[in-house]
Amino acid sequence: MKRLTIKVIPNAKKAKILQEGELFKVYVNAPAVDGKANKAVVEVLAEHFNIRKSGIRIIRGQKSREKIIEIAI
Repeated sequence: MKRLTIKVIPNAKKAKILQEGELFKVYVNAPAVDGKANKAVVEVLAEHFNIRKSGIRIIRGQKSREKIIEIAI
């Protein structure tokens, strides 16, 4: 398991991931309403790391833009 610190930017025009040192900035198209952005973050990260969505878990920050996620590698 690997833990990453990410910052989520919801309502972005394009879904993408930028790495700035240890911090990953994850841009998602979904709004930060009813967990839609969290779901989109999991999908974007799963595609980026080429793993299943079930292999990604949000450890801390469910309702925050800064999150700590755990990836099963």
